[in-house]
Amino acid sequence: MTLIDAHWMAVARGDEPADLVLAGGKVLSVFTKEWLEVDVAIKDGHVVGLGRYEGKARQDVSGAYLVPGFIDAHMHIESSKLMVDEFARAVLAHGTTAVVADPHEIANVLGTDGIHWLLDCCTELPLDVYVMASSCVPASRFESPRRPFTTGDIESLLRRHRTIGVAEMMNYPGVVAGEEAEVAKLTTGLTDHIDGHAPGLHGPALNAYLAAGIRSDHEATTYEEALEKRRLGMWVMLREASIARNLRDLLPLVKQLGSDWCMFCTDDREPGFIVEEGHVNQMVRVAVAEGISPEDAIVMATINPATYHRLWHLGAIAPGYQADLLVLDDLVSFQPRQVLKRGATPRFAKLEVPEWVRQTVHLAPVSAQSFRIPSGAERIRVIRVIPGQLLTATEVFEPAVRDGALVADTARDLVKISVLERHHASGRIGLGFATGVGLKRGAFASTVAHDAHNVVVLGVDDADMAACACRLGDIGGGIVIAEGGRVVEELPLPVAGLMSDQPLAYVHDKLSSMERRLAGMGVSMAGPFMSVSFLALSVIPELKITDRGLVDVSRFELVPLGLE
Repeated sequence: MTLIDAHWMAVARGDEPADLVLAGGKVLSVFTKEWLEVDVAIKDGHVVGLGRYEGKARQDVSGAYLVPGFIDAHMHIESSKLMVDEFARAVLAHGTTAVVADPHEIANVLGTDGIHWLLDCCTELPLDVYVMASSCVPASRFESPRRPFTTGDIESLLRRHRTIGVAEMMNYPGVVAGEEAEVAKLTTGLTDHIDGHAPGLHGPALNAYLAAGIRSDHEATTYEEALEKRRLGMWVMLREASIARNLRDLLPLVKQLGSDWCMFCTDDREPGFIVEEGHVNQMVRVAVAEGISPEDAIVMATINPATYHRLWHLGAIAPGYQADLLVLDDLVSFQPRQVLKRGATPRFAKLEVPEWVRQTVHLAPVSAQSFRIPSGAERIRVIRVIPGQLLTATEVFEPAVRDGALVADTARDLVKISVLERHHASGRIGLGFATGVGLKRGAFASTVAHDAHNVVVLGVDDADMAACACRLGDIGGGIVIAEGGRVVEELPLPVAGLMSDQPLAYVHDKLSSMERRLAGMGVSMAGPFMSVSFLALSVIPELKITDRGLVDVSRFELVPLGLE
């Protein structure tokens, strides 16, 4: 027994004073879903006793509700477009005190060096950041990261403190087929804790996926899909992301069968969503508004993710647990009056970003001619954007032709889409078309293009598309809008081409302004920047595009633009 344990026990017995006592509140026991009218005694950043206690400091929280800090079960910090210190500042204000992150965005851009740097940045944060070792870099053989991860890379990450398992196994076709390279990632001998990614998987294929030892999924979009997965022993992560708002569709699973085996995750959430609605607390608030009891909703945001991820010191207000506590005025808004991290008010420091993390955009020369698609096909495959979903559909169009080339046709909502390789200046470019976008003029582009994060461009004019791509090279990555052959608005994301080095308010204001501009240019899809970024992700059905061309995800193969 260490000295610190002896002091904790002395405080718990009442022989020594606590560092802090929270008195007069109603404390949720996540184990019984009861509200206890007890004091909370805190010593050395940990809860050591519930009952009646004396302390060196005493805080009266009469009338308030005390609940554990919220835990995000699966997310990507990079999707916030914020550096980790700004992200921590943003979500702690909403009561998120721990996150389990898959850093595969920065991994695709900077390899294992990027993940090690990110882990180092998180060491002194007041937010607990746990990492799952990225399993799919690239997400599939159709994508082009800086360099592919090997099983050895995953093993090196698993040896790091705060790396707690293997991140979402996105190559579900490879796992189901028993491909040796994919199975090797799951059988390192260093962990048996593996997150899943199985959109639409069911029947024998789902059984095979689970037989590989994978125990969670965050891709369910319907009650029926989530039910089948839960029946087979999967933990279901109810997701509420910027363009994958699945929470309300999945809540019937909790209403019918209770909160066991269910937890909340934000996956990919943009700054606007955090500023305007919150973080995990938004999911708790919506769940309660939809008829879930406050106790069940809080359990899915606290002890359930902690239990699944084996974070035994988190997720509860009970002796021996870390003192991550929220003081709530009500069980409706779930906006904390106060957040305590390890028993104290969080303190923040600004992080510096080294130059090697900033210099990541390496494009071959780009011109309007780069986006020219010669005519020839009488029918073409077109990506249909589905509002509020990561899923897309395949449409068949007769192309518009001008001067011997296939062009956009705004009258039919047919816009050009392209992905340019940006890690090695190879000049490789995938060209295609999309519908469901609404763009009437100009172009917009981003270096946030899941998961390999090459340059994705949507446009109705080749010169504008070229202007976007060239500008992204100049500013080290980000998001740009062009019209009339020139860039008219931009948000630099110089940290790996994924994150800003500016405060949340600046990033939010810029993105809001740019979304308004796109709306004025006809764009109708919600969350246009996040939406376009997922059109390049080759592991979510149905039709996507990478620098290697169009990907039929259902068949898991490259397909030509033209149909015979």
